[in-house]
Amino acid sequence: MRVERLIQFGPIAAIFAFALALRIWRLNLPSGYIFDEVYYAKNAASLITAGVELNDQGESEFVVHPPLGKWLIGIGIKIFGNNEFGWRFSAAIFGSVAVLLIYIIVKKLFASEFLSITAALLFALDGLNLVMSRVALLDIFLMVFILLSFYFLLFNNYLAVSISLGLALATKWSGGFLIPVFLLYIMIENRANLKKILKPIGQLVLVPVSVYLISWSGWIFSDKGWARNSESNLLLSLWSYHRQILNFHQDLVEQHTYQANPWSWLILGRPTSFFYEESSNCGQTKCSQEILAMGTPFLWWSAVFAVAITIGFFITNKDRKAAIILIGFTATYLPWFLIQERTTFYFYAISTLPFLILAIIYCFNLLIKSDKNKMYIKIYVIFIAINFLYFLPIYLGISIPYSEWLSRMWLESWI
Repeated sequence: MRVERLIQFGPIAAIFAFALALRIWRLNLPSGYIFDEVYYAKNAASLITAGVELNDQGESEFVVHPPLGKWLIGIGIKIFGNNEFGWRFSAAIFGSVAVLLIYIIVKKLFASEFLSITAALLFALDGLNLVMSRVALLDIFLMVFILLSFYFLLFNNYLAVSISLGLALATKWSGGFLIPVFLLYIMIENRANLKKILKPIGQLVLVPVSVYLISWSGWIFSDKGWARNSESNLLLSLWSYHRQILNFHQDLVEQHTYQANPWSWLILGRPTSFFYEESSNCGQTKCSQEILAMGTPFLWWSAVFAVAITIGFFITNKDRKAAIILIGFTATYLPWFLIQERTTFYFYAISTLPFLILAIIYCFNLLIKSDKNKMYIKIYVIFIAINFLYFLPIYLGISIPYSEWLSRMWLESWI
């Protein structure tokens, strides 16, 4: 029995251990805040001590994202202290758990251990997933909650779907993109039975809003939060605060060195550099150390074709599996085209990554009927692994000779 269990769970356990090890290794480096950690890690530290976001002077601070992701970052700070490892720890755990989530989602969708292991491997071998799991930003938490919502959707557990969407919304407002898409899907799926859809529709509207409001408990039960007493009562103050947040997002059109239009995301047109430093500590006179938030190139480029194939099979066969994958792709990617004037970054596409991989798995499922085709799939995974390892130094911020760094800048826009 133990041997059978080892055979059954050994591969996914090994993949999870590999993913976790990569995310924990040297997690305290580089030192100091990198990129937007200067906002989220500091916000998280004040949340766990004061219940609200405060600035360095202990005064209320205007923030533009809901509290949940910062509360999660704060858990790591509470356990390990207000240091680099502490404020990045929760992201590392969530990024590792995402590997398990994609495994069980594929297992439910395709009932194939081979495809489930393949999906988990591809997820663990993606550079963007790795980088976002090693920084104290909000997007890795958003991605996991979105994955959770799709897992529960496979079981038609609409209450759990609604809670997951609420958690996503309470992390970043972009989690709200999924709510209307899910509503449309449920209405189409159950269009023959109006009574059957009323309850899930109610859940998908009321539950996420309730979860979202609960995430603001620190602000609600404290009088220190930004604009806490700006109006005559609590609800009006909260509404006023949210109007300020909305105005901020609508007016965020200033130029940024690493801004990237959604059109370029899937082809890695402009990845985001979180950290770059030159030194001479790699045995040569000029060394480069960079953390580049960029997906594994061959994985992402091949996923573009996989999405196109999935769309084709959905149009011709009305396949439910293809529909579910495309729902995720649509809800996490296409809404950004409606706000192209806003300053956006490539790493927002981390929420779309699971559905790119699911599209690849969907295509593999079409080929899996023969052992010969399984071999081609294994070769593809090996190819992706080699590509991932080649770029690993600029995912982990390892100091390498400048010439080696430059050789990894395949496109001029990556510099």
